[in-house]
Amino acid sequence: MSVTEAGATIWLTGLPSAGKTTIAYELAGRLRAAGHRVEVLDGDEIREFLSAGLGFSREDRHTNVQRIGFVAELLAANGVKALVPVIAPYADSRDAVRKRHQSEGTAYLEVHVATPVEVCSVRDVKGLYAKQAAGEISGLTGVDDPYEAPESPDLRIESHTQTVQESAAALLALLTERGLA
Repeated sequence: MSVTEAGATIWLTGLPSAGKTTIAYELAGRLRAAGHRVEVLDGDEIREFLSAGLGFSREDRHTNVQRIGFVAELLAANGVKALVPVIAPYADSRDAVRKRHQSEGTAYLEVHVATPVEVCSVRDVKGLYAKQAAGEISGLTGVDDPYEAPESPDLRIESHTQTVQESAAALLALLTERGLA
């Protein structure tokens, strides 16, 4: 298998509206243009098709993250760059996914899209922060539900201080440095 055929899971974690999915799709376009096989495992799509019926309790969130991690590892083990823009709020859930990849010998990178909650609430892509503020929903990650930021991610992106293109370029540079792009 050549370097360009090496699969990997690139997990982008961060608060809702941090920019995870936008950065993932920008990176996916760049990787595809360079001839890589790429899949984006969008958290909302996974919830609809793979994890339908799960709620947002800690246990359900853990189950969701493990399912996504399993699928990502399968893809990565078969030469696909699996980009995973999923909140995954708990460190132990993310660690379990990393350990699964390590035990299978599959490349795994954790990227923290470290956007402050104040910026995310202004972006409010899905209107979640407004609904939470109005008392329509509860359990919003980073507001009234925990988010355990990674202590030592492979890369930390401060999306509020750089463009989507700069964020994707930083991630592509890391993949290149690690021999994955």
